Amino acid sequence: PEVAEPVALPELLDRLSGATLYFADENGGDPISAALQPGPATILTGPEGGFTSDERALIRAVPGAVPVSLGPRILRAETAALAAAALYM
Repeated sequence: PEVAEPVALPELLDRLSGATLYFADENGGDPISAALQPGPATILTGPEGGFTSDERALIRAVPGAVPVSLGPRILRAETAALAAAALYM
């Protein structure tokens, strides 16, 4: 997988093209293992403390964005990214 340099959330969402956007939403979603579909993907995990309600609304406004759950435990930001990438692969 490609790991990109950090950018502001609105800029990241503007750059998306053609890949399904899966975002780890601490407020819930389908289990990531059930939600993943074949094809290109962007996986977005949040910062420590999670997404704000404004950020969550901005992400959900992206056509085809899929909220996913990484499970019942609270994961650190770096652990969540690795867990999501491993499940995708």
